[in-house]
Amino acid sequence: MDINKVLFISQEIAPYVPETEMASVSRILAQGMQEKGVEVRTFMPKYGYINERRNQLHKVDRLSGMNLIIDDTDHTLVMWVGTLQPSRVQVYLIYNDDYFLDRINKDLEINSRPDDNDERSIFYVRGVLEAVKKMGWIPNFIQCSGWLTALAPLYIKKFYADVPSYRDAKVVMSLFDENLVQPLNEALVAKLKYDGLTDDDLAPLLERQASYDDLMKLAIDNCDAVIQCSENVSPQVLQYVKDSGLPFLEYEKGDDASMVARCMDFYSSL
Repeated sequence: MDINKVLFISQEIAPYVPETEMASVSRILAQGMQEKGVEVRTFMPKYGYINERRNQLHKVDRLSGMNLIIDDTDHTLVMWVGTLQPSRVQVYLIYNDDYFLDRINKDLEINSRPDDNDERSIFYVRGVLEAVKKMGWIPNFIQCSGWLTALAPLYIKKFYADVPSYRDAKVVMSLFDENLVQPLNEALVAKLKYDGLTDDDLAPLLERQASYDDLMKLAIDNCDAVIQCSENVSPQVLQYVKDSGLPFLEYEKGDDASMVARCMDFYSSL
């Protein structure tokens, strides 16, 4: 399959956040693919501590102002954009006072406010997907990185299944060395059902608070392929991937160029 347009939905991207493995991989793949001629769109949250002036961010008025309804409450989306140098990859940063103002510190301790992590994930994922739909942009691959993005495959395959931007896209889930300090709010299932999702859609989350492994299993159930981006990943999640029979690119240590080449070859094989 030709690799023409790739949408990256990431939890963190350097240099807007500290150089974690996920932040570095997200930047390397976006820059590397664009340098090889792929049209790239990249999204991450605009955490409250990210300074607009220091990072040369600009507000995107045409993508700001839309309201997303979560659990029968409106939340306004604000969009910013910055540029990764030297490749000039544009990064769109999604913001909302309720979910990202002073909620996450510079060490990305998202778990320091776990009581609303469920809504934060829904807002971020839906915000990205609504923005791309409004752009009228049609990716042929979508790669998700981080537990905050784990609901994206579900929404793409169920809620946005008939939207042209997503109808034919291959969804790839990236696995990293991460976890949740505390499971998500037990009301998550009810909030997802508000968007029309069913018990069958939400099977890994039923009758319990969603753990990291539960979220990843839900993502795997709704994606087309999986990439292992960290050497150390939850053994239960790795086994779930292998049992699923999905195309799976296992972790292999290498330099930036080899990482980009392996991912692109994997995409082409799907």
